[in-house]
Amino acid sequence: MAAELTARELIARHRPTLDQALEAIRTRVYWSPHPEHPKAYGEQGSLDAAAGKAAFDALVGTRLDLGQPGTDGFTGGEVSPYGIELGVTYPHADIDVLLPAMRAGQRAWRDAGAEIRAVVCLEILKRISDRTHEFAHAVMHTSGQAFMMAFQAGGPHAQDRGLEAVAYAYAEQVRTPDTAEWTKPQGKRDPLALTKRFTPVPRGIALVIGCNTFPTWNGYPGLFASLATGNAVLVKPHPRAVLPLALTVRVARQVLAEAGFDPNLVALAAERPDEGIAKTLAVRPEIRIIDYTGSTAFGDWLEANARQAQVYTEKAGVNTVLVESTGNYQGMLSNLAFSLSLYSGQMCTTPQNLLIPREGIRTEEGPRTFDEVVADLARAVEGLLGDDTRANALLGAIVNPDVKARLEAAAGLGEVALAAREISNPEFPGAVVRTPVIVKLDGAKPDDEAAYMSECFGPVSFAVAVDSASDAVEMLRRTIREKGAMTVGAYTTDAEVEGAVVDVCLDESAQLSLNLTGGVYVNQTAAFSDFHGSGGNPAANSALCDGAFVANRFRVVEVRREA
Repeated sequence: MAAELTARELIARHRPTLDQALEAIRTRVYWSPHPEHPKAYGEQGSLDAAAGKAAFDALVGTRLDLGQPGTDGFTGGEVSPYGIELGVTYPHADIDVLLPAMRAGQRAWRDAGAEIRAVVCLEILKRISDRTHEFAHAVMHTSGQAFMMAFQAGGPHAQDRGLEAVAYAYAEQVRTPDTAEWTKPQGKRDPLALTKRFTPVPRGIALVIGCNTFPTWNGYPGLFASLATGNAVLVKPHPRAVLPLALTVRVARQVLAEAGFDPNLVALAAERPDEGIAKTLAVRPEIRIIDYTGSTAFGDWLEANARQAQVYTEKAGVNTVLVESTGNYQGMLSNLAFSLSLYSGQMCTTPQNLLIPREGIRTEEGPRTFDEVVADLARAVEGLLGDDTRANALLGAIVNPDVKARLEAAAGLGEVALAAREISNPEFPGAVVRTPVIVKLDGAKPDDEAAYMSECFGPVSFAVAVDSASDAVEMLRRTIREKGAMTVGAYTTDAEVEGAVVDVCLDESAQLSLNLTGGVYVNQTAAFSDFHGSGGNPAANSALCDGAFVANRFRVVEVRREA
């Protein structure tokens, strides 16, 4: 099929979806073209549950050859947090061969224009969506997420974020017209007349450095933002979570080739054990954009050393919830218990510090002391996770030994209000499953500050006693300013306290959720409506997604001619 015909078909197929996405980011209302329920799949070419599981099972123990230039061997070694050796091997690249090959196709991709690039990206996302069940198992067995979370967060929610990035990328590129006729009056002389052409041009090759916990959700925004703005994209997955992004690269390469473009516009950089190629790649002159999710230490290193590239980082923060008063005490406890438990707290948005006045809080049920609030929250978590089947479905598995070590060490940091409990998973006996620990600390003690002012990634939360609501507000401000926060929560029925918390979050650029007591949680965000991170505090230098996330991935080059 000719590329031109393919382009027409892709526009007819996907332009309505692109237009809906553009409207969604303008209005910020709920919208998603990707079904969240597993039973929605199985028609019109998509894999149902059985076919998706079979497709994943067929991958185990195989070689995933992507046909990339410069392949000098194969590497692998992923072991599922559920105790299964995946045994998949991936191409290892000679970067000196692969990077020039990736650059070769950029001119045609650039010249295709913003609309064609957008609909090609939407075709990639559509084919990934059709295989959501397969991808869900890949995410589950590399991240440790429970299946339903892997299905939703690793599937439709990740696809939504990818589409959102495409929409922002398209909007920013078409902000400037393709051409303009420029005429300047000269009085009695003939006017000056120029024809001007404006072309969005890519920066170069983009590098996506994947994370272990959310390989697709955190990987897709940067991947599709860069691809939609004309850049080639090299995907460097986390060594423990290669499969979901390798499958993504394979789909992208297939679609690009079918649409008449060079498949090497998207490539995989899998690494050998302990090779640590991210640092090497990050400072290559060909790499002009970097997207990274992970530790603060490496994020800071990238920002300081990858000087030739635009670097977008999501790092660590100390997420905080201020609890001053509530009009729905049981709803608050239930909401917090779920937020602390989901995916064993292995989310960059999970609350860590709960700031509670030591004199207690006001509720519609009457006053509750600090100790009572913490004890009631501990019971709410125990109630939520009391049934092991339900607990496994919420907690998933501990993703790596470092998280387990932090969990075990947390009990020595203060008074344990809720001890972690080991849970067995009958389906996966090798899984490490633990319930959260809650530790009581005193905000007035310098020794305790070292604990609660550092990120303790995993199912660990600190209930911090503070002298007053105003002290809590100032501690919140200092935490965001010094350590950063991806999310902030607050519970208060006091307008003055609410105003103070809002002011702190506006001053320090932190996303705030107020008085959540229902089915929306502080550690969840919705594409097309919520911003994930702000880019304005130390936790991240960018937001998913906004105009700033895409606009500097391309530049506009002007060619002027006399009319």
